[in-house]
Amino acid sequence: MALYITDECINCDVCEPECPNDAISPGDEIYVIDPDLCTECVGHYETSQCVEVCPVDCIPHDPNHVETQEELLEKYNRLMAG
Repeated sequence: MALYITDECINCDVCEPECPNDAISPGDEIYVIDPDLCTECVGHYETSQCVEVCPVDCIPHDPNHVETQEELLEKYNRLMAG
């Protein structure tokens, strides 16, 4: 699954620089995660770095973008090839 940021986000700016795929960006009111770029850090790290650094625990799995570990790894490989 891709991740997403809930409206509990406090715009603390710590998640964006942690994303190795540049999937996190400022939205209109809170940060947002592009599900086409989010691999949950598969291929880069053992854990999702944005989740690790978020002080308010507002980055859950996105039920609208369900992906297996294999699909996330395929997405990572596509992103790194491009």
